[in-house]
Amino acid sequence: MDTAALILTIIGAINWGLVGFAKFDLVAWLCGGQTALISRIIYALVGLAGLWCITLLFRKHEEH
Repeated sequence: MDTAALILTIIGAINWGLVGFAKFDLVAWLCGGQTALISRIIYALVGLAGLWCITLLFRKHEEH
């Protein structure tokens, strides 16, 4: 779950970077606009992944 959340968070960070630097929303472009159902699902999953990643800050790290 942690890996999936990190991947989604990275995708979101890249997308927001593109929006900020180039005014280009990659997710919207790939999925048919910001209001398309698939875009909204991706945005929601990225948001949930970001929330999940907050828990990583408070976990004790185990060394293997």
